Amino acid sequence: MKASVDDLVARAGAFPRLVVITGAGLSTASGIGDYRDSQGAWKRRPPVQMQDFMRDPATRRRYWARSMLGWPSMARARANAAHTALVSLEAGGRLGGLITQNVDGLHQQAGHRTVIELHGRLAEVICMACGAGTRRAAVQAWLEEQNGWLLGARAPAAPDGDADLADSVELDGFRVPTCAACGGVLKPDVVFYGDTVPRERVARAFAMVEAADALLVAGSSLMVYSSFRFCQRAHTLGMPIFAINRGLTRADPLITLKVEDDCTTVLPAFAAALLPSAEHQLRDRA
Repeated sequence: MKASVDDLVARAGAFPRLVVITGAGLSTASGIGDYRDSQGAWKRRPPVQMQDFMRDPATRRRYWARSMLGWPSMARARANAAHTALVSLEAGGRLGGLITQNVDGLHQQAGHRTVIELHGRLAEVICMACGAGTRRAAVQAWLEEQNGWLLGARAPAAPDGDADLADSVELDGFRVPTCAACGGVLKPDVVFYGDTVPRERVARAFAMVEAADALLVAGSSLMVYSSFRFCQRAHTLGMPIFAINRGLTRADPLITLKVEDDCTTVLPAFAAALLPSAEHQLRDRA
């Protein structure tokens, strides 16, 4: 029998402090695509690998070309009802913190205060040589000025500010941004596949989980180990794990209860049930 929102309220609501792990499924209603289907398999080509980006100029050229075309849709994205519901739970004292795999910054846009961005944030760009940082918006302006000829290319928006630019599009003339301070390689300040999450960030996330009463996963298949390990730790500690996700998750054998529905439907109802005043707050923000 499928679990309902009422089941989630009855079970997860019994624990005073939840820690939440969020994934791409939380932001799809904001117009940001996800990578995996309901079975946890890739829906499209896997994202760029860190090693390829750093060693191959052609890979960097194609990455930045796709990013130039995909970034505007990411920049326009706005937080949805699921983000707002989590803000209400935080304000009501029911959350001990939030760990997100997302790089879109929508939790902070919604007003969430205690957020660990496990994989960084796409709005920031960093030099891999000297460490200088700059805003992605400034890089976008440079890209469009230098490569205006590509702006009319057909390239549907893809997850995480990417775009599905056909391999047949010739990019030999595309200009790649470099660090204004030292000329080094610029990279979005996010964890690419094949890279590792900074140790200090992982340690803070583990501490957040260990201080909670229960773990709630929202909109994530947990297929990447960087997030799955927190479910493993919670399970080792005997902590209940609840989930809101359409389809399989890597942690299914560990999960206490899972609601297979959309986060924008379940989380507002969950927040309203746990915090009677939240229903009015959510309505006012709608």
